[in-house]
Amino acid sequence: MRKASSPFFASGSRSLRAELLGWLLLPLAGIVVYNGWTAQRSAETVANLITDRMLLASARVIAEQVRETDGRVEALIPPSALEMFASPDRDRVIYRVLSPTGQLIAGFPDIEMPPQPPRDLQPVFYNARFRVDDIRGVALAQPVISETAGGNALVIVAATLNGRDRLVRELWLRSLRDQAILVCIAALLALLGLRSGLAPLLRVRNALQSRDPGSLQPLRREDVQTELQPLIDALNQAFARVQRYIDLQRRFVADASHQLRTPLAVLKTQAATGLREETSAGKSDALAAIDGGIDAMGRLVNQLLTLARAEPGGAALRKERIDLAAIARAALESLAGIAFDRGVDLSFEDKVGTLPLAGHSTLLRELVVNLVENALRHGPSGGAVRVTLDRQGTQALLIVEDEGPGIPEAERERVFERFHRLAPATVEGTGLGLAIVREIVAAHGGTISLSDRSGGPGLRVLVELPVADRDGTPREEPH
Repeated sequence: MRKASSPFFASGSRSLRAELLGWLLLPLAGIVVYNGWTAQRSAETVANLITDRMLLASARVIAEQVRETDGRVEALIPPSALEMFASPDRDRVIYRVLSPTGQLIAGFPDIEMPPQPPRDLQPVFYNARFRVDDIRGVALAQPVISETAGGNALVIVAATLNGRDRLVRELWLRSLRDQAILVCIAALLALLGLRSGLAPLLRVRNALQSRDPGSLQPLRREDVQTELQPLIDALNQAFARVQRYIDLQRRFVADASHQLRTPLAVLKTQAATGLREETSAGKSDALAAIDGGIDAMGRLVNQLLTLARAEPGGAALRKERIDLAAIARAALESLAGIAFDRGVDLSFEDKVGTLPLAGHSTLLRELVVNLVENALRHGPSGGAVRVTLDRQGTQALLIVEDEGPGIPEAERERVFERFHRLAPATVEGTGLGLAIVREIVAAHGGTISLSDRSGGPGLRVLVELPVADRDGTPREEPH
């Protein structure tokens, strides 16, 4: 039983949704970490600022109470100067007041002095330790008006850092909480966006899974986003290629069954006749007839296979750099015996020496063989068949001329159809030769045309194929 996949998390080793979420959320998580670090620094700055303001306010309240009375410098510590530090954190507030001469007026004598004394009535903030606690302190110079000798008294106020640390934590955690909420909201929105964005792709998947296995109908590209339309186009092109391949296979089977049915029936009749014959001569005649029929069927099968391979969408056509002149020469040598038997003068004129093409050597050889053999079949005994190889610009020219009856202009397009034969068909054949030639020429990006032979009756076949560059690719005509 098939297990249904989750709408949010795809099955398999990789999930597009998970990868997209990862690309969205991992950077956000990194930003949260960085913002958390900066938020802590900001919280410490704010907490230090608040603590420093409180320390400075307390120091100024105490400094206002420093005065000289009866020749003595005194400092009255008002309760309000210390009460402003009251909090649940139970911070200790310590102070120290020194006279202009450096004598202790009030406070704790063991508070550490600032790293440098305050100047021009500017406070000096610093961190230090008081006994076992870390403290934050401020030092403030307070002018003292005296009848004998003036100067600046030194007021130091410090406090432990419990309240400051609590404030840092509260500010930092509040900022971190807000950012975590934003990330969660962003993740939820991203998840909803991905679900909505991937919905067309999932619909395509479901449509492919639910359609009939034999259906190759194209998918609608309008149902998906612009970024996914190239994928739909590629799938539709693949469907079209598969459909063409299936059509080719069906046509091949139909052609083969149609063309083999009659020869097989004839062979069956000839075999039955041979079995009924009682004389050796009769059986020999039947066997000879069967042998000729088998030869004809073999040629028909070979032509059908060649046609199937040359058609677009058939077997992969691997092209390589070849020499058309060498291929034509070898093909004509194989047909010399047939020309001799028919009393036909077969000649070959090579005007270029070598003709490099990007093509399939076997199919091009079959092209030459079919054209020349067709000329030999239809030409008169004692006539001539002339094959010429030339070059014009970026095109290789293969010309085959015979002295046969030719082909009427009205029939010159139809003779390229499968199994089409001119009426009356006085020459034995399958009607596939020119169909094979046209498919081979088309597979190599060329053209083929038929015309009357100049200088007398007969047919002239002109095949034009693109010449290859040095790297083996067909050379284009310059514009």
